[in-house]
Amino acid sequence: MQERYTRVKWLFGEDEVAFFGKQKVLIFGLGGVGGMCVDALFRTGFKDFTFVDADSFEETNLNRQLHSEHLGEEKAKVFERIYKARGIVARVDEAFLKDFDLSEFDLIIDAIDDIPAKVALANSVDMKKQIFISATGGARKLDPTRIKVAPLYKTHGDALAKKFRYELKKTGLKGDFDVVYSDEKPLCKDLGSFMGVTACFGLTLASLAVRKTLLRFEKEFGT
Repeated sequence: MQERYTRVKWLFGEDEVAFFGKQKVLIFGLGGVGGMCVDALFRTGFKDFTFVDADSFEETNLNRQLHSEHLGEEKAKVFERIYKARGIVARVDEAFLKDFDLSEFDLIIDAIDDIPAKVALANSVDMKKQIFISATGGARKLDPTRIKVAPLYKTHGDALAKKFRYELKKTGLKGDFDVVYSDEKPLCKDLGSFMGVTACFGLTLASLAVRKTLLRFEKEFGT
């Protein structure tokens, strides 16, 4: 097990990887995007996870979602078991967030595809103290090279990001945060999905989380 993070340490540094392991990470949504993000972070040295998801695995998840072979089981509990973490089975809304203490977390990741939930979450995070990043939807798209990272209010060509911006503006939220999105035009009306895109969304989200955590490390330790 000592060699598990050898190549990660070669890339980032031993102290940095140790810092990853001390971060308290909260991830909302364990679908095709969120699940892949979790796995990438876990393999990079992040260890202290809390997951929130209301759904159970079903057959339509098998084309793209990690651990979806556990049909009928609650996603949060499957991930809890596999990643030795805390899994919370709950639907995210204002009532849930009112009773849930977000303040203990260093890194909060939004991989939810429900706009009201995303808006409620963004309004609940202390963006001055916590890292908060989000992803729009990876459904109905084919080309992973169209995936981008930008502050939400500078995104373009992504219908979910546009709706997210519109609803956030109505709440009066000040400030901005980075999101993973795609400017590719949808290929279908229904939520058709391809793992080649949803997985890349999740991996890009994980990369963004690592980069922001490294910036926090540099700020705290001056390296």
